[in-house]
Amino acid sequence: MVRFYAQSYSYDYPFPTVTLAYFLRYPNPFSTHVLSTDVISKTFDAEAQRLHITRLHLKRSKLPSAVLRLVPRSFLGASAQGDSQTYILEHSIVDVKEGWMRTESRNLEWTGVLSVVERQEYSATLTLDPHGFDAKNPGDSTAVKTTVTLHSRLGQQFKRKGEESTGFLRSWSQTATQRAIEAIGLRRAEKKSQPNAREGMKVVLERLRHGGLVEVLEGMRRDRESVLGHTGDGFKMIHHDDDSRKR
Repeated sequence: MVRFYAQSYSYDYPFPTVTLAYFLRYPNPFSTHVLSTDVISKTFDAEAQRLHITRLHLKRSKLPSAVLRLVPRSFLGASAQGDSQTYILEHSIVDVKEGWMRTESRNLEWTGVLSVVERQEYSATLTLDPHGFDAKNPGDSTAVKTTVTLHSRLGQQFKRKGEESTGFLRSWSQTATQRAIEAIGLRRAEKKSQPNAREGMKVVLERLRHGGLVEVLEGMRRDRESVLGHTGDGFKMIHHDDDSRKR
């Protein structure tokens, strides 16, 4: 069984500002679990006027106690308190000409327990012409559509290896366990991760409004220090494309 979360909302900022905030959103006060962000690749298609960016985020996670009751900590690589880390791979495409951005993020760890794929589409709103007929001009807000897909494959790896699903799966059927984990992930998306993501974006957008890029960078410095406890490395950019190396 697969669970879905979907929501549509908007930011009262123009599309260029929102896309800039998206790429500057870590760290912020609502993302203290994000430890680092690396740019893996970036390319610009001049003909299509599209920017392609791939980034890797390292996040600290506190596993829900309900999940820990279903799956051993050792299986998840978590500490006795349920603390763990996971990498998130993010792909983004920004269409400069048409005014939209599409993103996809997915976890690289624990995929056998719960795969979480978030897709978002940002688009510039359009204003009506003076006569109210055609929507042609970019407006001062940006619409966002978010979907999250959650899928648990817990137990399937045992079948592939020809092992018995015993121990922590003994009292649960494979399907029931998968559904329980997906439900836990869905509640977390609804109550915590998605609301925090929106609030974090609002913080970055407000910083851009009041102090521009300088205020955003200063805010990132403060937030990074609050996460790491010092001014050490963390939120860096590593480029592998030829153009970046030339610079």
